[in-house]
Parts: sequence; C-alpha cells; structure tokens
Amino acid sequence: MCGILGVISRSPVNQLLYDGLLLLQHRGQDAAGIATASNKKFSLHKANGLVRDVFRTRNMRALPGTSGIAHVRYPTAGSASDSEEAQPFYVNAPFGVTLAHNGNLTNAAQLSEEMFRRDRRHINTASDSEVLLNVLAHELQEKARGITLDPDTIFAAVTGLQARVRGAYACVAEIAGYGILAFRDPFGIRPLCYGVAETDAGTEYLVASESVALEGLGFRLVRDIQPGEAVFIDLDGSFHSRQCSLSASLNPCMFEFVYFARPDSLIDGVSVYAARLRMGEYLAQSVSSALHRGDIDVVMPIPDTSRPSAMQLANRLGLDYREGFLKNRYVGRTFIMPGQSVRRKSVRQKLNAMSVEFKGKNVLLVDDSIVRGTTSREIVQMARDAGANKVYFASASPPVRFPNVYGIDMPTRSELIAHARSDDEICDAIGADALVYQSVDSMKRSVSDLNPSLTRFEASCFDGQYVTGDISADYLDQLEAGRVTIGAGPDEERTLSQMNLQFAVVGD
Repeated sequence: MCGILGVISRSPVNQLLYDGLLLLQHRGQDAAGIATASNKKFSLHKANGLVRDVFRTRNMRALPGTSGIAHVRYPTAGSASDSEEAQPFYVNAPFGVTLAHNGNLTNAAQLSEEMFRRDRRHINTASDSEVLLNVLAHELQEKARGITLDPDTIFAAVTGLQARVRGAYACVAEIAGYGILAFRDPFGIRPLCYGVAETDAGTEYLVASESVALEGLGFRLVRDIQPGEAVFIDLDGSFHSRQCSLSASLNPCMFEFVYFARPDSLIDGVSVYAARLRMGEYLAQSVSSALHRGDIDVVMPIPDTSRPSAMQLANRLGLDYREGFLKNRYVGRTFIMPGQSVRRKSVRQKLNAMSVEFKGKNVLLVDDSIVRGTTSREIVQMARDAGANKVYFASASPPVRFPNVYGIDMPTRSELIAHARSDDEICDAIGADALVYQSVDSMKRSVSDLNPSLTRFEASCFDGQYVTGDISADYLDQLEAGRVTIGAGPDEERTLSQMNLQFAVVGD
C-alpha cells in the first residue's frame, strides 16, 4: 500500500508535496520520493525512510518547479531494502515521463517479458511500478503522431495501457512539458481523488490517494477519479478527463476502510470514520450473540485504527469504554513491518498497558483486524500481565483467510493465522478467552449503508473472491512457492521472491 500525489500549481510545489507526503505517511513508511518539473527538466529525490528523514533542506532546494508528483511506500516482499525501488520512477523516452503507483499488477511478469522481447524496453528493478511506467511510455510512443502530444493521444495511451495491464493501480504521472496525468484501474480497487484551490494567479489542482491530503493542503475535494477514468491537467491549468475502459465497475478495497486509510478521509463518497463506527455497531450485534454482556467489565480499543469501532460497540452494549493502552507514536505500524520478530518486538515498544485499567477486570479488546496474529497474541499477553482477569478479543473485520494480490503484503497463506484454522483455534493461538469476528456481510454493509451505490467490493483476503477475474489457484500456488524464507530463525517470516516470480509478487 502506498500514497501518491500529483500537483499543478502557480507557485513552487516542493513544500506542498512534502507536506502532502506527511499527510499520507500512514500509507507508507519505507521510502519517499518527489519529482518536480521546471522548464521541461525533471528534478528527482527519493530514498528509503520516513518523509522527514528522506528530505533535507538541500534536497528541497534541488526540487524546483510548479508541477510534480510524490510517493510514499511501505515494505513489500522482496524490495523493502532496495532504495532503487523507491518512487517516483523516470523514463526519458518518449517525451520524458515520471510515474508514481499505488497497487499491484498481477501480470507484471508477463508484461516485463513483453517489454524486453517485443517493445525493446529494459526493466531494471523488481518493481511492477517500473513495468507500469514502461507500458505507459510505450503506449504514448505508439499513439503519438509527430513530436507533440494532445489530450486525445494521452487518453488513447491510457486506453492501450488498460487493455494490457491487470491488477490494481492508481497512478499519477507527469509528462515533461505537458502536465499531470492520473488514472485508476477499471475496478477502482485503489483510491484516488482530486481537488482544486482558487488563487489570484489561477486554479491549482491536486491529485491524491486520500482526501485528507487535499483538505490539509487547502484544496477543496471535487470528486473521486472513477474506475477506468483518466484525468489530464496541462501546465496552463486546463482540465481534461475521459473514461478509458469499456467495462469499468467500482470495487473499492475493503481494507482501506478497515485499516489503511485515515479516519478523516472520504473514499468513494464514504467517510472512513463513519464506516468504522458502523463496523462497531454491527460488531456489537455479534458480541451480544456470542458473549454475555454481564461478563464484560470494560471495552478497550487497540489504538488507533479500532477506536471508532470500539467506542460504538461499547455505546451500543451499554458498557464502559476505557483507553487501556498508551501508544508510542514514534514506532511504525506493525502490520507493515518486515518480519514477525520485528513486529513482535515493535508491539511492546509501541504499546504500554496501564495496569490501573486492567487489574481484576474482564476486558473486551477490539482491534480492526487480525492478520498474522503476532500483534494480537502479544497484546492479549500484555493485558494479562497488566492484571486482567479475562481477556476477550473482537475483530471489526472478518478472518483474513486468503492471500491478497492487489497491493497489500499478505500474499501467502502460511502468513495468515486464520488460514485453515477455525475461530476457536485462532482464539487459542492468540491466547484469548473468547474471540468474536465481524461477518463478511456486516463489514460490507458498514460501507454500503453510507453509500448505497457501492454494491461491490474488493474483499478477497476475507472472502476469497478476486474481482479482476485473472487469479487462479495455480497462480496463488505459484506465488506462494516463489517466496523463500530468509530469516535467521523459525519465528522470522520475512520473505523474498525468487527471480522468476518477482514481478508477480512485488507490488507497491
């Protein structure tokens, strides 16, 4: 999962893009990059690390221009330590293009082979984002007539790209001397929106993964970019848009609402915060059926993502709500950290249980999800160590039983605690006295209740349904076989792709 930005401004954009990346830092803590354009020349700086660590004053001064794109990324199997795979990527022909991508291509291995053998393009990293950039560059070259571009040609290139590319992708790109291009895959899996700001010098445009970046930078949210749609904003500020897919349908990723997106964002017309509140309401029904509410003394969230669901659950059941865990905000998100042993250590560094809230109580802990189970197991033990009498656990989302191939780093069944386990077995594995899950239907209704036009979702890690239609059992078996354990011990599950499958596995 990553965060992307693209801007056409009337003033220098380096600080604007930097501030925007800070607002999207939750979407990626592994690497960051900014590419700006001035007089048809690109300036680029990217590196591994948090935004505040990647950019120094000297780097910012070297990013001139009134247009540009930016990217934050989170660790992805096989590439977390390779700074060459930080984004944006750049290709010099045709015209000169930079690109930043959020998602994962499911046919990247095939495309990479085509790039080399048919299109005569060389891919230099294991990133499917570089593949995507080269597909776009090739389509621009094929569709262009003469030495100039127009919106029709650019949209024709995106149409050609969408005919070749499979998977999930939300992209921003800049074409040297022309402007910013943004497009979304025909299934609308990854989020993308745009907004405007009116200035004395004219209208400015900002494209972003989440609306919180627009609002935080003083832009007014206009709308989400639709599935299969491309928008192009030229350097003069003229806005163009076109539907580039003949079979587009909106299938937003449920994990955005469950975990990844900031609660103050709107995605496809739905408040993330309101969706999480609604998840708490539905979860309260499940808890009420599974547990006797008189056995629960207090409801506590696992900060921060689950807080709205826990508050609403407690309110619906008439139970006390308490903050029993104090969070250290200077430790990264454990779900996206590389390796089980690193995640386990980080849980204790990130959370501290306040014994005054736990001692002698039957506690219901509420989390947004249970993925690998490492964090949940540590948290349950922390509650017991703090003096809890009994520890019940509730998840605002269903069991994560299936691999995700659309940009979330949970691609193998062996990494998922819920795969091939019953709920009771999962409960035993995390050490809880009882475990309650949200149902798949209730999770989806939590979002569709707020926007009835949303009738389909990408929820493959919960329901095993892959909306792109190109994911077979053989593909998943190949993908799993292509990951090799490189940890020093049995508890270390950090994995890398084998070279022949790296493009199928790696996604930004």
